[in-house]
Amino acid sequence: MALITHEPHAGHSSNLIATFRLSQQAPVLLKQQLSKERNVLLSLVNKSEEPENHGMTEQLFFACLQSGDDKSAVLCLELLTRRFGSSNERVTALRGLYEEALAENQFELEQCLHKYDALLSDNALNLPISRRRIALLRAMSRPADAIASLVELLKAIPTDAEAWCELADLYHSQGMNLQAIFSLEEALLITPNAWNIHARLGEVLYICACPLDTEDSIQLLRRSIQYFCRSVELCDDYLRGYYGLAMATFLICSRNPSTGSSNELLSVSTEDMLYNNRVEKLNKLAKTKLEDIVERRSVDLQLWEYSQGELIAAKELLDRMTGLH
Repeated sequence: MALITHEPHAGHSSNLIATFRLSQQAPVLLKQQLSKERNVLLSLVNKSEEPENHGMTEQLFFACLQSGDDKSAVLCLELLTRRFGSSNERVTALRGLYEEALAENQFELEQCLHKYDALLSDNALNLPISRRRIALLRAMSRPADAIASLVELLKAIPTDAEAWCELADLYHSQGMNLQAIFSLEEALLITPNAWNIHARLGEVLYICACPLDTEDSIQLLRRSIQYFCRSVELCDDYLRGYYGLAMATFLICSRNPSTGSSNELLSVSTEDMLYNNRVEKLNKLAKTKLEDIVERRSVDLQLWEYSQGELIAAKELLDRMTGLH
């Protein structure tokens, strides 16, 4: 396969090892499913008709595509088509994903895009196809078109938090961070307890603040710290939240004039000094929690496999901050 394009948002946090392990089970799982499907009456009363079992078939389909097992992927697609019909919007989107995965060149990808356009011309509110089209535009390195499509989607469904996050990611990839911040704020209005979105907003604010050394930069860092704090308040063991909190507090501490001249210190208000003290405490807390998370997860093989990249990055950050003190 020349290109594998994933479901929007579905594969960002997936673990490759788990994906390949699932795909390796495909022959056995599909054999069981196909044997049940042979008896139509049995399939109507069997537990295999429960929605969660079809959800498992769909996840198996994604895993097989990612691992290059086209044969098992098409069997999953046949099972879903047999159950829900070839005209089902979700099944149509999965069939489109399969065709994208088999595409060997740009021309064939363009053909997939044209099929999506034709389907949307018949039904502009076909959400699975709209999402599939946006994912394909991203894979084809057409971010401007993907942004325009997402904006249109959100005009129709402004309460789609995932679409707002996808739009924020696209804006950020194009250096449009103010728009990305706005999009993430919209997502949080819909899902205020999503700790990962709080952390992501903190990251974008931190990125905006880094190249600056002005009062605006300090304000951006303060907002960044607020969102990181909220993310770990909602999820006490959230490594990414503590990682961001450690970075943002460390940067703001390094810009404080606490070690500067007496004139600089006199220019700092009591309110600012109290805030700086709180930031230093937050930095110590973040480092302590990171050290604890890294230590615990490094000795757990399953957790290490799942978040190896994040753990290595956290260890490097801790080493770097320790070396600078």
